[in-house]
Amino acid sequence: MSSTARPETHRAPRGWYKRNEIAVTPWLFLAPAILFFAVYVIIPIFQSISISFYDWDGLGEATWVGMDNYVELMDDRAFEVSLWNNMKWLVFYLLAIPGGLFIALFLNQTVTGIRLYKSLFFFPFVISQVVVGLVFSWFYLPNEGLLSAMLGWFGVESVNVLGDPTWATYGIIAAGLWPQTAYCMILYLTGLNAVDPEQVEAARLDGAKGWRMLWYVIIPQLKPATFIAFVVTIIGALRSFDLISIMTNGGPFGQTRVLSFYMFEKALSEYGFRMGYGAAIAVVLFLIMLVFIAYFLFSMWREEQGR
Repeated sequence: MSSTARPETHRAPRGWYKRNEIAVTPWLFLAPAILFFAVYVIIPIFQSISISFYDWDGLGEATWVGMDNYVELMDDRAFEVSLWNNMKWLVFYLLAIPGGLFIALFLNQTVTGIRLYKSLFFFPFVISQVVVGLVFSWFYLPNEGLLSAMLGWFGVESVNVLGDPTWATYGIIAAGLWPQTAYCMILYLTGLNAVDPEQVEAARLDGAKGWRMLWYVIIPQLKPATFIAFVVTIIGALRSFDLISIMTNGGPFGQTRVLSFYMFEKALSEYGFRMGYGAAIAVVLFLIMLVFIAYFLFSMWREEQGR
């Protein structure tokens, strides 16, 4: 009885396929998002950097000017005002983070009517910035506004907040803090659901309560939520545009401009069409954002490495 030898086929172990499937599958799911991110974010960033080295009106021939647009920024008084206003936005906008935390701590309790309170505090987050700007514009009206009526109760004269170069920027920041605090509140409410109750109970048995409980037990467990809150708040402060456009349109006397609004004025407004100069402003704004985001990402990475 003769037997024919079957040709040996070299097959990779089944585990090899499984390991590659586990490695490749997440990238297949991420591929569409990565493609869109590259087309609509990464590529435009490099295009903006490239345009910033040209003098271009958006339609005609572009002329290479090198670093001239950036040199001009150094002597531009309007750019200086815009940059300084962005710093104000950064400082005061960060008040949304502790504000959101304390509201979340209040709403995390079981009290009568807590659902109504949550709805009221959540409401600013779901309305558009345009509506927020209109509401606060009416609130700040010097004679008919609610702020003037409230000041009148205490015998104080009405203040034209949006018409005063000294107070206009702070009035707009206050309007922006309303929805931003609601957003931070939502982040912290989500984070509080992940707080380990066993650690809280152990700390309570050790005598920790009040501020000590909050500082040493609760807040350390809210670091992921705090990180996200810092990032979105800083980005929101630096790209503030819609509230300024609705409430003051950069006035009075250009004193409420920020970099994003000034970029729009130079590149796209009726008297602008300096695409290269607007792109240079955009690059400066991007670099400021990059510094903050890189710092927070490095801090999180270093913390993860230390575990």
